[in-house]
Amino acid sequence: MLAQIKRLGTDTAIYGVSTILGRFLNFLLVPFYTNVLLPGEYGVAANVYAIIAFANVVYAYGLESAYFKYSSTREIGSETQNFSTPFISLVLSSGVFSAVLIACAGSLGGMLALPGDPRLVVACSAGMLFFDTVAVIPFAALRMGHKPALFGTLKFLNIAVNVACNIVLLLVFHAGMEGIFISGLIASAFTVVTLLPTIAKNFRWDFSRSLYRALLAFGLPYVPSGLAAIVIQVVDRPVMLYLTNKTTVGVYQANYRLGIFMMLIVSMFDYAWRPFFLSHAAEPGAKKMFARVLTYFVTGTSFVLLVLSFFIGDIVRMKFSGHYLIHPSYWGGLSIVPVVLLAYLFLGVYTNLVAGIYIEKKTQKLPAITLAGAAANVAANFLLIPVMGMMGGAVATLLAYMVMAGALYVTVRQFYPVPYEWGRIGKVVLAGGIVEILFLTVNAGELRILWNTALLLLFGALLAVFRFVDPEELQALRSLRHRGPAV
Repeated sequence: MLAQIKRLGTDTAIYGVSTILGRFLNFLLVPFYTNVLLPGEYGVAANVYAIIAFANVVYAYGLESAYFKYSSTREIGSETQNFSTPFISLVLSSGVFSAVLIACAGSLGGMLALPGDPRLVVACSAGMLFFDTVAVIPFAALRMGHKPALFGTLKFLNIAVNVACNIVLLLVFHAGMEGIFISGLIASAFTVVTLLPTIAKNFRWDFSRSLYRALLAFGLPYVPSGLAAIVIQVVDRPVMLYLTNKTTVGVYQANYRLGIFMMLIVSMFDYAWRPFFLSHAAEPGAKKMFARVLTYFVTGTSFVLLVLSFFIGDIVRMKFSGHYLIHPSYWGGLSIVPVVLLAYLFLGVYTNLVAGIYIEKKTQKLPAITLAGAAANVAANFLLIPVMGMMGGAVATLLAYMVMAGALYVTVRQFYPVPYEWGRIGKVVLAGGIVEILFLTVNAGELRILWNTALLLLFGALLAVFRFVDPEELQALRSLRHRGPAV
């Protein structure tokens, strides 16, 4: 079991190197935007990208998830058909969807009250949606083919091109907010070009109707589920804009993006996790292995949560070439960062628990779960933002992911029970809670960096005191320690 989990960790690390590098480049756009755009402009761009996130779900209509399921089992159709059938469907449908959006660009731009050239923004958004959808199945094929290095490299190049175009268009050509969307279109088109060898290798004009029916049956429930998930991710911005102002949304968005550190971990884990559990689902000890994965995931992400909570204030105040990581006018929102990090941790738990849904083909259960989370999110935003300001939006996101993780656990255990190690996870939560309380209650003043470092060491010491590591893991550690050098 530990050997398989090690393979999962290796794949996650490979995805992680490229993902971290790419997302770090993308993250650099946050201080860049905060230094070249007014908070109001940044807030408008954030809202448009929120709409694009919703459209992405409709454009893909669950075929990526369906591809993972059926390409892993080959229940229906050949290997070629499992690639070509969803690919043909997505290329044709996304072309139609984007053509309609471009034809209606003027009226849509007016409805959204976009500044600058609204037709250009809508047209670029439609183009991004088309190219991103064309890339869905080729990227999924790389993941199923256990090619994390190539997958990560192409993702990194997409972000690198996007960042470079942003810098050139906004700094050199002073394109303003429109430059953000032109950059996105160029990067998306470039990515499809880099995927052409993968497409050429796997694609044939070989469309299976029986496979397509199965793909739709599995994938379509992801549309309401995916839309609800996007609601949780983005609805706080328009609600906050309605209840407050553009400046507050801009400050909130910049600090919310600092949660990228935890989102990176969840994303790179998910890249490796879905192919992993589908490949090992039929093994006798699969459920015990999946339980152990959740334990390790919660332990690792809890440590990351503590590190970032303790040092995020120092990180954003560091200067690079005379500029802060984010401009001081945005520092008023730093208090939301730990809450956002914890929210992403619960999203990671949800990602772990979803294995049973895939394995047992119970995707029809997902809409109710994600809709419950979305409903909790919307209600909490309207209730908490007037009272807590931008902190209310962060807490609403946390509550939504907690509801989703809890509802998914209760649902999945009915048809795919996994013996999760809740006792060990409880020890992690207890140790983290003690350390966090000490962080919040003790003012170390100028010694805060030293004190916070000591608290991280205390977290590890408490896990040792609580006997978190089990005998099997101790034996594995001893064998590694006493193993001689390879010859």
